[in-house]
Amino acid sequence: MPIGEDAIAGFTFKIEIDGQVIAQFKEVSGMESSREVIEHRENNLAGKEVIKKLPGKKSWGDIVLKRGVTDNQVVWDWHKLVMDGKIDEARKNGSIVLYDYAGGETGRWNITNCWPNKVSVTGLQAGSSDVLVEEMTLAHEGLEPA
Repeated sequence: MPIGEDAIAGFTFKIEIDGQVIAQFKEVSGMESSREVIEHRENNLAGKEVIKKLPGKKSWGDIVLKRGVTDNQVVWDWHKLVMDGKIDEARKNGSIVLYDYAGGETGRWNITNCWPNKVSVTGLQAGSSDVLVEEMTLAHEGLEPA
């Protein structure tokens, strides 16, 4: 008999952009949302200071995706749209989809109006036996669990 719920492992996932898996990625980070805090100070009827904390502006962290470099240029092609000023064409909706041990979908986070604001390749070093890593940073307008 299980004692409680098992934590979900984070090693089996895919990235969908406009409903299509665009590439294999080895790492995803920056999945966060926050709200600024507005501190409002006033005095009550007795003249005592009262501090109220209210929710302010929403924001989301940029999502960073990493993968081994391949001959698949989909990331660079997408980024080129942005670099060429075609931002309306570059904005896409996507999802980060998480799978359980049996291969069933166990979690999904939807990303609104994302576009790659940065693409880079790291790891070039003479004599190294490491795999080259391509990193793509996605700016977006919302991240929420589905």
